[in-house]
Parts: sequence; structure tokens; C-alpha cells
Amino acid sequence: MTQPTLRVDRIGPAVTVQDLGRPGQLAMGLSQGGAADRYAIAEGAALLGQDLGLAALEMPGFGGDFVASAPLRIALTGAPMTATMDGAALQWNASHYVAAGQRLRIGAVISGAYGYLHIGGGFATPKFLNSRSAHLAGGIGAPVAVGDVLPVGPDSGLDQPGYMLDVVDRFSGGTLRLLPGVHTDLFGPEIRARFAATRFTKTPRGNRQGVELAFDGAPFATEQQLSVLSEPMLPGDIQMTGQGMPYVLLPECQTTGGYPRIGTVMPDDVPKLVQAAPGVALRFAFTSHTEAMAQHRSLDAFAAEMHSKRRALIRKPNEIADLLGYQLISGMITGWEQE
Repeated sequence: MTQPTLRVDRIGPAVTVQDLGRPGQLAMGLSQGGAADRYAIAEGAALLGQDLGLAALEMPGFGGDFVASAPLRIALTGAPMTATMDGAALQWNASHYVAAGQRLRIGAVISGAYGYLHIGGGFATPKFLNSRSAHLAGGIGAPVAVGDVLPVGPDSGLDQPGYMLDVVDRFSGGTLRLLPGVHTDLFGPEIRARFAATRFTKTPRGNRQGVELAFDGAPFATEQQLSVLSEPMLPGDIQMTGQGMPYVLLPECQTTGGYPRIGTVMPDDVPKLVQAAPGVALRFAFTSHTEAMAQHRSLDAFAAEMHSKRRALIRKPNEIADLLGYQLISGMITGWEQE
């Protein structure tokens, strides 16, 4: 049987294949990488009823045009984007059936930053260190390009109906919980209080390595920053540059660094950080490790919750191109009631 594929006829900039990345490689100088919004990966797995570790397309700002070579299932999660199938609008945060030859078109983001296209069976691109994720900063993989034919893994759920999810808004900014770290006390109480009271926005200067934050007011410098040794870095760390400007690290961040870090965004709030578009307001609230552990929810637990909350997607008959192929009536009646 020929392996199904998805052909790329048009594509946005910096679209990549992403799964949950490569944990355990930090000592070798390679950060974990993987999807910027891990919640979106879990939502796609729930909508398609499949493994959490399968790869999807991560689309920053714009998607593309795709044509299926065989019947496929897809799911659309993350930042809402315009999406159509042969011209008919598709619902976001939902799974859909794609017939062979149908054209899927995903346009610009409506809110947020990163949209995700999942596929039944996952994208079966080659693995490196047990992951299919492109890690551009580490020289692994490349952005998806026009003309690419992406292989698709086997899907045992082609007979399943479409599903939808109601998701909590994580695309409008808001307050992010901040964990103190080894450098937090290098910033005096007044500086920490001012940091927590400041309104930040992401600037356009950013990528999967990290994003710069803009704000009004004096910089957040510490007099001891020149004495900081180079130490391991993690996504969510907020570094202060020599000019006292905050820079938040993301999945493809460097593995070590010498800038002081005022704190680390709680992992549960990193999706809200990465999905904030430039100009959307962000604030930070310090929390304790005890509070964070009590409030933390693992990705597996989140995925299980999403699976339990999915519900059947109700489609309008005039939007189903292959309506006549469905079995609409089962069984028969005689036409009169027997005595």
C-alpha cells in the first residue's frame, strides 16, 4: 500500500515539523526544542485520538496550501487561522476528514502567534535523536518548502467522526507566573517589585530561540551582573541583557549563558507567553516553588483532560463535499404498522 502524503503547494515563512522535542541532550549542548505551544500538540492528539508524541506542522503567523494524496484526517489547533477545504470554511480547534485530491488552505493568523496542523498518523519525516522536530538553531532539519511531499504515518482512526474542543484563551496575553531562580536575589526588592508592576509587550525581534520584551521605564539592571558565571539555561528563563532589557528564552534557546535571570516562567504559562502576538500586554507575578508544584499540571494530564472534553463536530450538510458517500440511513421499515 502506498504511503499517504501531503503535498505543499504554498507555505508561510519558518513553518516546521515539530513534536515534543529532544529531552536529555542539554549536556551535549542541544536544547530540547519541540513545539513552542505544547498545549496545542496535546489538543491535536486529543482531537485525533492518538499518541501525544506524533509530529505536526507548526505555523508561525501563516500556513499554506496542501493537497492530500489519499484520505486523511487533520486537526487544527493553537492560534486560530483562516482555513478552508476546497473553499469551504473549516472550524478551528476541530478535526476534519480530507479526501484524496482535496485542497487544504490555511491563511493568516487571526489571534495569537503559532497555529498547528496535525494529521492522523502524524508526519513521518525522518527522526534524529528520536525526534522529528526541526531545530534550526542546532542545524537539525529545515523549514518546510514549496514542493515538499510530507509522508504521513499509518492512521487507524479514519472511520472516526470529527471532533471539536472548547479551549481556554491563551492568545490574549495576561499575567504569567514567575518562579524565582538562583539570580533572582541579585535584583533588589524594589527592582523585583517594579518588574512585577510593569506592562510588557513582545517586540517583533524574536524567533524560536527567544523573544525580546518592550516596556516603559528604567531598565532592570543589577550591579552584580558582571560576576555571573555561565550556567545552564531553560525555556522560560528571563535574561537581562547588559542594558537591563528582558529577553525570554524559548524552545531552541542556547544551553548556557552568563546574563542574570530574574526568574523563569512557570512551564504551564509558557504557551500563553509564546502565543502572545507583538503588542499584546504581558505581566509577571512571582510565585513560590511550593505554589507552583501545587498548581502544576503535567502535559499528559492536560492531554487526558482534553480527550475527555472533546465532542462530536456537527457539520452542515451543504458543507460536506462527499455527502453522498455517507451512510445516512441504516435498516428499513415496511411502510405500514402491523397489527
